[in-house]
Amino acid sequence: MIKLAVAGAPIGHSLSPLLHTTAYKLLGVEAVFSAQEIKEEKFGDFYFDCKNSGYRGLALTMPLKEISIGFVDRVDPVAKQISSVNTVIFESTGSIGLSTDLLAFKNLLKPYYGKKIAILGAGGTARAAIGSLKGTGTSVTALTRSANHHVQLHAAAVDLELDFLDWHRFEEIQDRDLIISTTPAGATDGLSTITSKADFFEVIYHPWPTELAKRYQNLGKHVIGGLSLLVEQALFQIHYFSQKQFDFDEMRKELLKVAHTAVKG
Repeated sequence: MIKLAVAGAPIGHSLSPLLHTTAYKLLGVEAVFSAQEIKEEKFGDFYFDCKNSGYRGLALTMPLKEISIGFVDRVDPVAKQISSVNTVIFESTGSIGLSTDLLAFKNLLKPYYGKKIAILGAGGTARAAIGSLKGTGTSVTALTRSANHHVQLHAAAVDLELDFLDWHRFEEIQDRDLIISTTPAGATDGLSTITSKADFFEVIYHPWPTELAKRYQNLGKHVIGGLSLLVEQALFQIHYFSQKQFDFDEMRKELLKVAHTAVKG
């Protein structure tokens, strides 16, 4: 029996327990996967409790993706580059922090390699998206509310062409091939456009679709919802936690089906 948990705040809406439990049943793995409401100031106690009580791993969501770096014994170089850890694996030799967000973006953004992408936001998810584009020749524009996180975004970009625009210059990015919103619910409600060349990718899945996603749907654009990212990054976590090999394509179909059913309620 392996013990696992997803932690963050808020956590009540998380579909991770459902997705992981479904996957482990399909794989024939005995596992307990719980959801834990943990704020930053409580993460240290929670982390060591899990480490000392035989947990196999943790899935981390906001606001724990940055603070966790200071607790794990080793940080994967890519996760260190983007200053974001969303997966902790406890091993006999110590714990390791990874970013399956970045691995998921690598898969999901392949159709846009070498093209022009704009990213809304400057947090850990934005850095994971930028970091996943390393070596692809993609041009990236980040729309941010301030310059406070520009250094971290540059560190994540490595060899990419990266420039910045103020949040209110949203109309200027409509000639990109893809716009990725990495912001929390409600953050983009004041943004609008009447025409766009861009496809739209929104990383949140609850509540969804947002007003901005609806606008792109009404424009007839290809719109990608956050369930795609949630399931894709979970596939890597399931592989690491279970230590099982499985067909990602088949598991992806099953988990997307379960996730869409749960969201529709």
